[in-house]
Amino acid sequence: MSAEMELARQLGELLFDRGECLTLAESCTAGRIAGAVTDIAGSSAWFGYGFVTYSNEAKQQMLGVRAETLAEDGAVSERTVREMAAGALQCSGADWAVAVSGIAGPAGGSVAKPVGTVWFALAGSQGAAEAFVCHFSGDRLEVRRQAVETALSRLIQLIGRQPLSA
Repeated sequence: MSAEMELARQLGELLFDRGECLTLAESCTAGRIAGAVTDIAGSSAWFGYGFVTYSNEAKQQMLGVRAETLAEDGAVSERTVREMAAGALQCSGADWAVAVSGIAGPAGGSVAKPVGTVWFALAGSQGAAEAFVCHFSGDRLEVRRQAVETALSRLIQLIGRQPLSA
């Protein structure tokens, strides 16, 4: 079993046991996290919505990311992923959201945001939230694989630290 599949399985068991559900807002991973979780039989019990918002326009129209955020900070930024996660929670009514935006390469990087830069936001409907950045190495597929594994593992950790919602 691949690392992605094992992490998705663990996440699914955790969410199912808690009676909670997940939504995803993906940019650079382009639905790959949703693909990993839906590879798990029975995932419809804990996963219902996935947003692939590859363009800035999609981030604004589907998730409510503010134009000012994109203009000032760019798509690959803490503010953007936090707004993506909040928008996904609002649209879906889910208990947990993961948002991911990054530069998978091989082009598109800059000195400030080199290829392999990926921002993540994890948010819970009860207020738990965190955002963090990772700098991955490797080719486009490797960066995306690492982003999927990181998103799943960090969400498992965050949920595990939270009490059950009332």
